[in-house]
Amino acid sequence: MTASPTEDELQAGFDATIGRNDRIEPRDWMPEGYRKTLVRQIAQHAHSEIIGMQPEGNWITRAPSLRRKAVLLAKVQDEAGHGLYLYSACETLGTSRGELTEKLIAGAQKYSSIFNYPTLSFADVGTIGWLVDGAAICNQVPLCRTSFGPYGRAMIRICKEESFHQRQGYELLMTMMRGTDAQRAMVQESVDRFWWPALMMFGPPDADSPNTAQSMAWGIKRNTNDDLRQRFVDMTVPQADALGVTLPDPDLRWNEERGAHDFGQPDWDEFLQVVKGNGPCNAQRLAHRRRAHEDGAWVREAAMAFARKSREQEASA
Repeated sequence: MTASPTEDELQAGFDATIGRNDRIEPRDWMPEGYRKTLVRQIAQHAHSEIIGMQPEGNWITRAPSLRRKAVLLAKVQDEAGHGLYLYSACETLGTSRGELTEKLIAGAQKYSSIFNYPTLSFADVGTIGWLVDGAAICNQVPLCRTSFGPYGRAMIRICKEESFHQRQGYELLMTMMRGTDAQRAMVQESVDRFWWPALMMFGPPDADSPNTAQSMAWGIKRNTNDDLRQRFVDMTVPQADALGVTLPDPDLRWNEERGAHDFGQPDWDEFLQVVKGNGPCNAQRLAHRRRAHEDGAWVREAAMAFARKSREQEASA
């Protein structure tokens, strides 16, 4: 009879898999810290997709044309799907979607700080597509190679759709920039408001990030916050030039020696306040999500009753 592997042997096998850049799958042994880190990160990502439906969904009924309404409806529907993919990945770690939702509406789990800012004009729909989804792509493409299999596979599809969303946002802004002076001013005002919150999406500076080093050692993350932020700035500057908008950073300039842009830092005190729940729309976003969850209770109960009835019918057949 073969003896069960010791925890040291299981840890060695896990470390070897990570060292080979292979994937950890749900039935594989994993350290509890790895599991908890994954649940925290994937849940935050899933919550961000679901909460992120709100600021843009706010404009569906006020879109200026049927085409823009159809595009926005499709995008918001995609975001709902992304949330479901990610909640499903969390469920493979033994945490149910219901449990994660309860933690979100109780304030025990977070979502991306960017979604606590209001959408004040229709230009914001384009700016979110260009800047917010552009930042998301920088964050998420490396996650296609994350060490946890279900998360990485979910990210492949999500990133394809996010890339499309980014192009949609850019196209909307380009159309507006070819319009009237008032439309161009609306775009610039929107970019001025969303630029710094978009830079905050990558998280705090590496020196102040408590989870980055361990997440990279486990292969959950592939790049640091500051590396991703730099990549986003370098990607966005030429796009802004093509659009004809000015990014609101007086310190933004090309550094020939580094081969990259120098740029200013966001207001990290503001970031911390938003993360703590004191942003412009924190209370509104959670109240809306809580209300939707409560209003949908009858749907969940009906689905569970139908599932029970189906099992009983199968058992008696």
